[in-house]
Amino acid sequence: MQTELETIRLDKWLWTARFFKTRKLAADAISGGKVHVNKQRTKPGKEIKPGALLSISKDGLNWDVTIIGLSKQRRPAKESILLYEETTESFAKRQQQMLLQQEQRELFDFSGQDHKPNKKERRLIHRFKQV
Repeated sequence: MQTELETIRLDKWLWTARFFKTRKLAADAISGGKVHVNKQRTKPGKEIKPGALLSISKDGLNWDVTIIGLSKQRRPAKESILLYEETTESFAKRQQQMLLQQEQRELFDFSGQDHKPNKKERRLIHRFKQV
């Protein structure tokens, strides 16, 4: 995107490319081993350049991308797509993962608690916990 940048911190790039909503979330993912640069674990402060290969795991989905551009500001989603290029294998695999997750959600249809417990149910819960 911008030619003046030669390198940028990895956590900041992940934030500008819209893989994570905040730099803190990006840094936590990097520290937790969810992001690899050139197939090696790294730190959030690692300076990256265009051409670096990233493997990103988030919410059960995986991306294998090559960095094409750098930007120091977070831009709209249509512009952030121009910062990287995803491999075709990665895209196909991620689509399969998304379909599988969608089928599992429909199959199990777990929506959590249906209602707030009323007074009688709360008493039963408290009695159960005390024993």
